Amino acid sequence: QVQLVESGGGLVQAGGSLRLSCAASGRTFSSSPMAWFRQAPGKEREVAATINWTGRSTYYTDSVKGRFTISRDRVRNTVYLQMNSLKPEDTAVYYCAAGQADAALKTSSRDYIYWGQGTQVTVSS
Repeated sequence: QVQLVESGGGLVQAGGSLRLSCAASGRTFSSSPMAWFRQAPGKEREVAATINWTGRSTYYTDSVKGRFTISRDRVRNTVYLQMNSLKPEDTAVYYCAAGQADAALKTSSRDYIYWGQGTQVTVSS
C-alpha cells in the first residue's frame, strides 16, 4: 500500500521558518515528480512547489519564490519543503503528492496520483 506521510507543520509567527517532510512508502518514487500543494480555508488547492525526478528542476508558484525551497532525497524516498519568511497568507493545509514515473516537471494536480493526508501550517501575524 502506497503511503505519503507529511510532518513538520505547526504554528509559527510571521517571518519564521518551518521545514515540511514527506516520507513515501509502499513503492519508490525515485523516477517520479513530486510536489507540495496547499489549500487555504475557502480556497482551491494550489501548487506551491514541484520537483522533477532528478531534483535538478523545480517550479515555484510566484507567491513563494525566493522564500520556499523544495528538495528530495531519492534514496530515502522523501521530499522536503523549506519555508522561510513565512507570511499569514501562507496559512494552509500542505499536501505532499507524487506522480507516475516521468522525466518532466509537473505542475498540475491532475499529474499527481498519490497524495498525503496533509499537514496544517498556521502563520500568525
